[in-house]
Amino acid sequence: MPNRRFADGEVVMGRWPGSVLYYEVQVTSYDDVSHLYTVKYKDGTELALKESDIRSQSSFKHRKSQSSSSSPSRRSTSRSRSRSPGRPAKGRRRSSSQSREHKDDKKKTIQETNLALLVLVCLFKPSENNTRRYNGEPDSTERNDTSCIILEQKLKPDLEIERVLEQYSLHPRKEEKKKEERHSEKKFFEAIKTIEKASPKTKELEFGGRIGTFMLIFFLPATVFYLLLMCKQDDPSLMNFPPPLPALESLWEARVFGVFLLWFFLQALFYLLPIGKVVEGLPLSNGRKLQYRINGFYAFILTAAAIGALLYFQFELHYLYDHFMQFAVSAAAFSMVLSIYLYIRSLKAPEEELAPGGNSGYFVYDFFTGHELNPRIGSFDLKYFCELRPGLIGWVVINLAMLLAEMKIHNQSMPSLSMILVNSFQLLYVVDALWNEEAILTTMDITHDGFGFMLAFGDLVWVPFVYSLQAFYLVGHPTAISWPVAAAITILNCIGYYIFRSANSQKNNFRRNPADPKLSYLKFIPTATGKGLLVTGWWGFVRHPNYLGDIIMALAWSLPCGFNHILPYFYVIYFICLLVHREARDEHHCKQKYGVAWERYCQRVPYRIFPYIY
Repeated sequence: MPNRRFADGEVVMGRWPGSVLYYEVQVTSYDDVSHLYTVKYKDGTELALKESDIRSQSSFKHRKSQSSSSSPSRRSTSRSRSRSPGRPAKGRRRSSSQSREHKDDKKKTIQETNLALLVLVCLFKPSENNTRRYNGEPDSTERNDTSCIILEQKLKPDLEIERVLEQYSLHPRKEEKKKEERHSEKKFFEAIKTIEKASPKTKELEFGGRIGTFMLIFFLPATVFYLLLMCKQDDPSLMNFPPPLPALESLWEARVFGVFLLWFFLQALFYLLPIGKVVEGLPLSNGRKLQYRINGFYAFILTAAAIGALLYFQFELHYLYDHFMQFAVSAAAFSMVLSIYLYIRSLKAPEEELAPGGNSGYFVYDFFTGHELNPRIGSFDLKYFCELRPGLIGWVVINLAMLLAEMKIHNQSMPSLSMILVNSFQLLYVVDALWNEEAILTTMDITHDGFGFMLAFGDLVWVPFVYSLQAFYLVGHPTAISWPVAAAITILNCIGYYIFRSANSQKNNFRRNPADPKLSYLKFIPTATGKGLLVTGWWGFVRHPNYLGDIIMALAWSLPCGFNHILPYFYVIYFICLLVHREARDEHHCKQKYGVAWERYCQRVPYRIFPYIY
């Protein structure tokens, strides 16, 4: 084992990663396994450096004194030159060889400076979880200062060049200086554009890679159909597997598919209405920001009015219940066709518009995860539209159809208390999502994941047909609960919702304006990216408090169904598995992005989702 050269607390000069510039740092610790020093810069940034990237201060001072004391006349000339840049000292002529040497040194310094700036821009380039379809992200709660990075790209070439020239006392003539600065600045921004055009390949594959994603393309639809078939059985016990399969011709009806298309395009029409504010999303890899119209809540109000009109004219909404399996098949077929279209159009998309997580070069994997990040037809953003509109609002309509079907089948003048609780809890969740629609713009679904089969099937099939499983179950398996039990379940749902909403609001407010006086009580750990990791409030309690609120609410949605069968609790089990997977992805992503700062955050907040458990 090599002996460490620098002691804890020693002030040394550390090289900024990827550059040739050294800054004054303090050694805080040393890892005997990786042989890396943890150093702290003056601005609080902590990084892990190799021993070769660290030098003692004496070596810098020695070089400076050696160069300055080698020629007294040159030292006086240098001082004279610093008082009047670009003007040679009186009474002294510089030889042609010295002039050439001086120019070569100056050019080298400018090139090194541009290289350092280029690496800094690459290091600080922003990369952006989705809490239950709409409100997550990595949950490490970051401070978004991308605008500062873009400004830094524009201003730093001149500032850094001047600073390095000052440090080494390199002052060319005024005309030469301006000419070479313009040339170096031009080369610098050309290099930036080259990097931005290059979209890195996805190296780490999720969901089991190519084989796993290929199996999921068939497994996900099969799971949905299995759950719906089981709910139709008189005894939906797991011991009755497999359920009797219906005839294939009974699964498809052109009229049902037409109704689904009408629903989809009606929501698209509401999306295009010029109502609601227009906001900008997070910067893309090329610095551009896309615009989004926030009118999901208005679309919900218009949909409610349309449904009310249908009921007024005695349209039987329980038609959805009678043809529920056929609607699910129609939605699955439509999502598959949409996924094929999305992949074909992504083949012509520019490199910088491809998704960071769906650019592996493998057809099956990119088809499943999504190859293009933000596919648009004009200003119509397909991914953003599908994320909240057809599926999420459709979920509420399906629940209402189940409520009406229960009343008709069981000849009830009022829906059961269990059905009222399920409808109310899930209606609150959907309204909250649409009211806080702008928060979705910071989630992994929008900023990182491409739009492929995974999101298309999830938005159009999984959300409306699996999330409504409790209401569908109660139609065929009514469960009576007492008022005290209903009150206890309601309190549980309110606790989960409070944790979920307050945690997400805390995170989103901190992201948008960390200097807000209302957030002055929050403490955070600074990172090398310039963003902060919250260590107080809900985010100091567990690392993913919004996931905790999600799971509590999911349990409250299932409890009104009783305990006769495990089927209504499938959503709770699925959701716990989903969040554990996302939490593991977040941990890996944040560890790579924040390094030492993330390790400090994990020490401060040891529990991931469940306090004192996990």
